[in-house]
Amino acid sequence: MNRKTAAMFDSHCHLQMPVFAGDLPAVLDRARQEGLEGAVVIGMDVASSRNAVDLANRYEDVYATVGMHPHDASCLDTDAFQALLEMAQEPGVVAIGETGLDFYRNLSAPALQQKAFREQLGLADELGLPVVIHSRQANEDSFAVLREWASGKHDRSQPLGVLHCYAGDAKLAEEYADLGFMLSFAGNVTYPNAGRLQAVAASVSLDYLVVETDCPFLSPQGHRGRRCEPVHLRETLQFMADLRGIDADALASATTANAKRLYRLESGTRA
Repeated sequence: MNRKTAAMFDSHCHLQMPVFAGDLPAVLDRARQEGLEGAVVIGMDVASSRNAVDLANRYEDVYATVGMHPHDASCLDTDAFQALLEMAQEPGVVAIGETGLDFYRNLSAPALQQKAFREQLGLADELGLPVVIHSRQANEDSFAVLREWASGKHDRSQPLGVLHCYAGDAKLAEEYADLGFMLSFAGNVTYPNAGRLQAVAASVSLDYLVVETDCPFLSPQGHRGRRCEPVHLRETLQFMADLRGIDADALASATTANAKRLYRLESGTRA
């Protein structure tokens, strides 16, 4: 880690994708040199969830989630659900997801997305894990489902989950925080045309803020057109710190602590 650089934590990435197959150790080493303390590799279906778990088993600073992306909600049959249930109990698995609603592409029918979403929320309840939420062009519907799910939960000592790559407005962000959810921002916040998103990132309470790369997607502005990596999180942190008028190391430290709280990693040991 750079001598004067605070630790950072990538709360959402896809290091199990084939684009990293040839040089993942080097990718991780570059990020560690820049201060990466941990990364959560996000499952999107049964196969990618298994690959995420395998990475978590290989690297002490890598964790995994297991889940079914709304694009593949139609694939969440009994066998797939059982596979997710079994994987979710392995060491290094810290959340269920990504799950949610995506009405932008509707690669699975909305009704099937709703069904798979609720089933995975139930799985999170069963195992006592937080959830990683994908919501695109579905703000009202996603919030309605999560508000209902959160209503019976009285213990707010731990976050219920995180809205990955948050894209709603400031009012909705406050409502999610009130429910017990964190908001995560990725490299797209650095884009010149992202003024609305930047205003939200500047206003979200620091207590509910985490950062992600979503790599290999959403490279920050200085790396657009190239593969995104966890090392690029530092650029997003610096940009967001400037938006908020605070020190970048202070933001890195706060978001690292928040990510550890979100994923129940405060003790520094695996489940």
